Amino acid sequence: MSDQPARWTRSTVYPDMWTDPDDDPRHSEGAGPDGELATLQDFLTGYRMTLRMKCEGLDAEQLARRSVPPSTMSLLGLLRHLAEVERDWHNWISDGDPLPKLYGERDADFGGAVAEQAVVDAAYADLAREQDATDAALAKHPDLSERLRKDGIAVRELMVHRIDEYARHCGHADLLRECVDGRVGQ
Repeated sequence: MSDQPARWTRSTVYPDMWTDPDDDPRHSEGAGPDGELATLQDFLTGYRMTLRMKCEGLDAEQLARRSVPPSTMSLLGLLRHLAEVERDWHNWISDGDPLPKLYGERDADFGGAVAEQAVVDAAYADLAREQDATDAALAKHPDLSERLRKDGIAVRELMVHRIDEYARHCGHADLLRECVDGRVGQ
């Protein structure tokens, strides 16, 4: 008997994939969005959805399960980390005083990702709130070439950084989820 989890999938057409391509909520019918801003927003939305899918159906213990020592990385830690990152991006473009860190000291987003349902619920709420705040702030700046307050970062650069951050962490989430229950992504 192996100590490795059995590979799990709800896919029936392609059993080695996360979900059947026809049922994948990240894909829509027809042509992709028109324009650079709409394309960037579409990619960001897709990666955000992918991260949620990777965490779907897990309990607090599974979400908080660490990868390999000495890493503190977990799916719950990724949710908390991305909430913190969204807040940082919002602070970069805000004219007001910066909001304080959500979780405190360096790496507290991962270190504080403990197997308690209240922590899980708070992480999802924090992530949704911070995503909404950053999205709302950026909606006021539809010109991708516009340079914003802190460091003069262009809206385009900020959007690409956000996509990069989510894409990188979705890769981590693939591996973390496979370690939890064998479920693999596409």
